[in-house]
Amino acid sequence: MNNWRFRLGSVLFVLGLIFPVFIPLLLMVDMSASLKTAVTGLMVFGIPELLWIAAASILGKEGFKTIRDRFLGYFKKYKPQQEVGKSRYRIGLLMFCFPLLFGLLEPYMSAILPGYQSYRLVYTLGGDVLFISSFFVLGGNFWDKLQSLFLHDVKGISSVSKE
Repeated sequence: MNNWRFRLGSVLFVLGLIFPVFIPLLLMVDMSASLKTAVTGLMVFGIPELLWIAAASILGKEGFKTIRDRFLGYFKKYKPQQEVGKSRYRIGLLMFCFPLLFGLLEPYMSAILPGYQSYRLVYTLGGDVLFISSFFVLGGNFWDKLQSLFLHDVKGISSVSKE
């Protein structure tokens, strides 16, 4: 593949991803509200897709495969470990269950936690971060266990000894 084609296709692809970020700049421009609305809609739903189509036609199949491999290769070093220790697994389970329990009790939190209504967004975002990070603490085997919940033919294997 030509070097200039790969660079141009990559720039168009990334520009399509970040194009909606420029919407606040558009809102500061002095123009009619109807025109701002139309251009903002295009910046979210029209222009990025056109840029991606142009990038796909310039890059071709091998160019997109190269971009995908580089992108996924960057995140491979952050994947969770397969095996984790017992204490790490227990901590991960607490991190996994606490936001779920908090979500069930949320309607009653304003009576339990003083000032909860003022910081509701902080509590919610904190719970989301805790829940997502629990998957990294629990390790790769937990992903397999979680996936098996949604598969009908999978049988659980008990590792508890019956002595």
